[in-house]
Amino acid sequence: MNRNKIYESDIEEASLNWFAELDYTVLHGPDIAPDTPDAERATYNEVILTNRLRDTVARLNSEIPADAQEEAIRKVLNPDSPALGQNNRAFHQMLVDGIEVEYRQPNGTIRGERVRFVDFDTPENNDWLAVNQFTVVETSERRPDIVLFINGLPLAVLELKNPTDEKATVLTAFRQIQTYKQEIPALFTYNEAIVISDGAEARIGSLTADTEWFLPWQTIEGEDEAPSTAVELEVLIKGAFEKHRFLRYLKHFIVFEETEGIAKKIAGYHQFHAVKKAVDTTVQASSIEGDKQCGVVWHTQGSGKSLTMAFYAGSIVQHPQMENPTLVVITDTNDLDDQLFGTFTRCHQLLRQTPAQAQNRQHLRELLKVASGGVIFTTVQKFFPEGEETRFPQLSDRRNIVLIADEAHRSQYGFIDGFARHIRDALPNASFIGFTGTPIELTDRNTVAVFGDYISVYDIQQAVLDGATVPIYYESRLAKIELDEDEKPHIDPEFEEVTETEEVTQKERLKTKWAQLEALVGTEKRLGLIADDIIAHFEERLEAIDGKGMIVCMSRRICVDLYNAIVKRRPEWHDND
Repeated sequence: MNRNKIYESDIEEASLNWFAELDYTVLHGPDIAPDTPDAERATYNEVILTNRLRDTVARLNSEIPADAQEEAIRKVLNPDSPALGQNNRAFHQMLVDGIEVEYRQPNGTIRGERVRFVDFDTPENNDWLAVNQFTVVETSERRPDIVLFINGLPLAVLELKNPTDEKATVLTAFRQIQTYKQEIPALFTYNEAIVISDGAEARIGSLTADTEWFLPWQTIEGEDEAPSTAVELEVLIKGAFEKHRFLRYLKHFIVFEETEGIAKKIAGYHQFHAVKKAVDTTVQASSIEGDKQCGVVWHTQGSGKSLTMAFYAGSIVQHPQMENPTLVVITDTNDLDDQLFGTFTRCHQLLRQTPAQAQNRQHLRELLKVASGGVIFTTVQKFFPEGEETRFPQLSDRRNIVLIADEAHRSQYGFIDGFARHIRDALPNASFIGFTGTPIELTDRNTVAVFGDYISVYDIQQAVLDGATVPIYYESRLAKIELDEDEKPHIDPEFEEVTETEEVTQKERLKTKWAQLEALVGTEKRLGLIADDIIAHFEERLEAIDGKGMIVCMSRRICVDLYNAIVKRRPEWHDND
């Protein structure tokens, strides 16, 4: 044997040692296989270690009769649907919420209780186990490298490849997982995390994730990214599967969305730790001694900001110190309000409630008069006083109201000091947290005054390194604006606000300046020059690589005129669709 060569078994052994350091019990699969003295399964097609599950259920639910416990266990053991995604979603809700059972008490009355399968508050009350070479037989016999069990439930699978084999990569491991899903789907009915690694690279993803959504986990404790010399797999295992963190991940950082099919989405490390910090600052800010400033989360565009907000909302509504809070999600346009409301609605199970969208000012006032609870969506303009009012009326003086502002930066909320005053009038003890994909300008004091300082930063450089977003390269092009001398004084050099999606009041204020600037940059001669440049650049690129182009213009009118200019030069580029 070549002692200098690293084998897949070495990566497997190292991983098991890291789990042992996290205080998992580590067992060798063949030692607990069927027909062995220490067997924990009757057959190879069983994927749950039922004795461990029953022991834990009995311990966590001692007040519930054994037959009611067994009824709940049967529901876990026997999925209802033939579809893997449906079964996985159903199981996740069982895991997080427990299963409702009824039983007759000694006095003859019927009592309803939830049977719990996991103690999310006290990790030591659970049974933590890592097993290697765990053979499963369904349509084929397969043997995943490592399976993680909590209370006998197989919640994570690790597929490892030989780092010295050029053909064995994380992509190979991903393909192996896809084979497992087809040939031993029972194991993945209960899956909450999948890890793939070739020893050098390590990625974590969900049951339904494509390769692009298997991403690294770059930190252990969350304070700083691990150094580049750290072993990625060790960082991932110790960062994501430490007991407290994994339980928090299971409860608050998994969502299911359904469009053409079920998509299971899990948090990346930047989302997980940002939410943890945001929850901590919110609890502090909303306390009697708090300053009502929860801070700002800046996560670059494309890194999952909307889901981060949903994860945060799901965590904060269940936090015991928040005492059933009311969350008010604020955007500055109707379009953003609809988009974010859609995201939260699809995550209603995580929120434990269905969010409500304020249709007008009166509806907003009605929604905010509730005694507790609720996730309310509104545009910031609905906090304007009405009619003869000079101040927005007070609606609640509760401290457990959190205002969540989307795109909380100066270019969108240059007037937020005024709106913050109206919100303060309505909700004097509410706390503010901001989420943005754009950094706050150094000169912007209003945003910091309302929300506080950054509590989490995930910039485009880190997102590109993680593979969460693609790099953007800027190449300056110049198409001059030709002006008469008497036109130049009409240009406001500080006018840089885009108003197409603004609501009516704001749009009217800016309409005159916008029209002047739009007319200057959208002249026929200038758009012709731009069309020529775009065509030349795009055709040159097509000679090297297939691809698409996206053109963003200053207004709808300029979009149409530029499109016509391009089609005039390249008629074959027109498509009736």
